[in-house]
Amino acid sequence: MGTSRNVERRTILKAAGATAATLGLAATTACGGDGSTSSDGTVTIRYAWWGAEDRAQRINKTIALFEKKYPKIKVKTDFQPYVDFWKKFNTQASGGNPPDVFQNAIGFLRKYDAKNVLLDLSEQVKAGNLSMDGFRAGLEKFGEIDGKLLGVPVGSNSMALVIDKHVYTRAGVKPEQGWTWDDFDAAMKKIRDKTGRAGDSGMYGVMYLYDLYLRQNGKAFFTEEGLGFTEADLTDWWTKAKKGIQEGVFADAKKVAQVKPKSAVSAELAASEFTWDNFTVRYTSEGKSEYGLAPIPTTDGKKTGQYLGSLMLSGSKRTQHPKEVAQFIDFMVHDPEVAKIMGYDRGVPATQAQYDAFKPTDEVNKAIAAYEESLVKAGVLQPITPHPNGADICESAFLRIAEELALGTRSVADAVKQFFTESKTALVV
Repeated sequence: MGTSRNVERRTILKAAGATAATLGLAATTACGGDGSTSSDGTVTIRYAWWGAEDRAQRINKTIALFEKKYPKIKVKTDFQPYVDFWKKFNTQASGGNPPDVFQNAIGFLRKYDAKNVLLDLSEQVKAGNLSMDGFRAGLEKFGEIDGKLLGVPVGSNSMALVIDKHVYTRAGVKPEQGWTWDDFDAAMKKIRDKTGRAGDSGMYGVMYLYDLYLRQNGKAFFTEEGLGFTEADLTDWWTKAKKGIQEGVFADAKKVAQVKPKSAVSAELAASEFTWDNFTVRYTSEGKSEYGLAPIPTTDGKKTGQYLGSLMLSGSKRTQHPKEVAQFIDFMVHDPEVAKIMGYDRGVPATQAQYDAFKPTDEVNKAIAAYEESLVKAGVLQPITPHPNGADICESAFLRIAEELALGTRSVADAVKQFFTESKTALVV
């Protein structure tokens, strides 16, 4: 796996919604389509995704397998970097010409469903063209919104704490399942005092981590209608963030910004940071140390609030070939040979058949698989928090405003007020 893709993967968490948030999408209707059928009955469907060149090479190999199995279905492909993908998709959808099938993410399901863009795949399941059996850890429910199947998972990931093993060892810190936030705070100070390095890169701009913290405390970042927490809640969270930077247990935000796109951990500014488990490969590729995955801290020593997230495949409501789209998705999520080609490029394979088909040989991917297995074994996984229409805009605002707070250009009170102001606008139905 190349560095370019792994850098891009990290930016997905931080950039989600950054550009799409500013783009208006005109409503489309379920008519017409952009696929084609030749005189001999051969159907052509368009498939689009975001990613780098190495992902494209892998996907093209899987498409060759699909076309061999389904010689009457041809697949025309298109891929872009993450932000460019959503720019182009928005333009296509606004013009009534989105790709027949495309890569998608949870933050965009309600957004594009509200714009009448997404195909409800449940009818294709009933018709036998798409199977939702054999998914791991409840992932078959991941793309269900309001009784509609709007996306099918291709892989899974979960939030984790990526650590520099050598620094943690020198500090005598050994995180274990069930450690608390108090334990985490003590560990950050111990790392600072014994190694001279900040314990963490600064975690308070990561919306998905804050969601886990809220879930541990009986709340959530989102409800189906909007935000699931108060200004007082966020004030507490961001007050701790500012204090952590001032005390040196979190990395200097200005230095973190200077080393981007390199991570603060691999740049040796911090000993750890919270991110998605399948991003781990990038640290090994750009850093000099040995990196590992540690559990999410808890409030009560038990509940982490975690779930398995996933990239998905969705269909266009305008497609003229819903059957072929469903057959394509079915092949991509179930065929064992696809897993052998894709590996963990889009996360740990979502179906058991593909999970069993690909056994990583490198230590980093072995650790990712072991981490997700440990979550299942520990019984901490729960259903994902619903994401309302406008969630992508909220995520973008959360990241940007938290960074301004970290850099000292906003006070906590001002940052909280600004976030809620922008979110109320974004989440108006």
